[in-house]
Amino acid sequence: MTRTRVAPTLSLTEVEALLATPLLDLVFRAAGVHRAHHDPRYVQCSQLLSVKTGGCPEDCGYCSQSAHSKTPVKREALLSVGTVLEEARAAKAAGADRFCMGAAWREVRDGREFDSVLDMVRGVKELGLEACVTLGGLAPHQAAKLKDAGLDYYNHNLDTGRSHFDKIISTHSLDDRLQTLSAVRDAGIHVCSGGILGMGESRTARAELLHQLATLDPQPESVPINSLVAVEGTPLAGEQRIDWTEMVRTIAAARVLMPKAVIRLSAGRSEMTDEAQAFCFLAGANSIFFGDKLLTTPNPEPARDATLLAKLGLTAVASRK
Repeated sequence: MTRTRVAPTLSLTEVEALLATPLLDLVFRAAGVHRAHHDPRYVQCSQLLSVKTGGCPEDCGYCSQSAHSKTPVKREALLSVGTVLEEARAAKAAGADRFCMGAAWREVRDGREFDSVLDMVRGVKELGLEACVTLGGLAPHQAAKLKDAGLDYYNHNLDTGRSHFDKIISTHSLDDRLQTLSAVRDAGIHVCSGGILGMGESRTARAELLHQLATLDPQPESVPINSLVAVEGTPLAGEQRIDWTEMVRTIAAARVLMPKAVIRLSAGRSEMTDEAQAFCFLAGANSIFFGDKLLTTPNPEPARDATLLAKLGLTAVASRK
């Protein structure tokens, strides 16, 4: 059952107007909201590992792991619990406070593989890290098992606005995704949900995405904003890269609409300049993924991230614990 939404703080028309605000005015407003709810000196750092790669039956047009696309990504078996926990230890040593695990599944199926994921979550928690997984569709009883294992966050992105959704994905609906988020909430797990920019969507579709997220009850605790990484062999391989100002604009609007959320500057950072990323942090982004790969796509090298954060006077959250 889909959860009841709260009355929106802003209407969809007002969210569109917010996105159309002159950029510097919007960033100035968002920076004030950010500082009212967060310490701007700190950035939450997560690491993301693909624990089961390739062969996904979904046809998401952006995804290198879709079985519908001809990409270099090969289908691989689920990693062992021991291998995953080795990666988690390394992530913690590098400064991560959250470890995220992704499996290229349409939905969770009960059985040995799901039991292994539950063991991964337990092991990550024993290391003193926050645990997050993204596994596709989720039934209520499965969400309850993940909660019992200690899961902190479940990532399930809405990807784009309702008017653009079926242009990107046909094997499930936006309402299917909302139903999974309801199961996550009902189990008492924090929600991590955001979207992807640069998939040929209009600004109206971006406003729809932000409005949908902001009117969830309660709002997501974590909101990743991704820029499309156009992978050869996917339907969206030919899309032009989105202008950096649209990333800044969307992050700023997300911060105004969801003041308490952790907003993650996510995929696509490897193609952004340091200056563009700095603008995103000023506009309210306060989380990144680090490590050289996000599932199957490139991410800035750790040394580059360390240098950038030092230049900006930002510190990983883990360092103050």
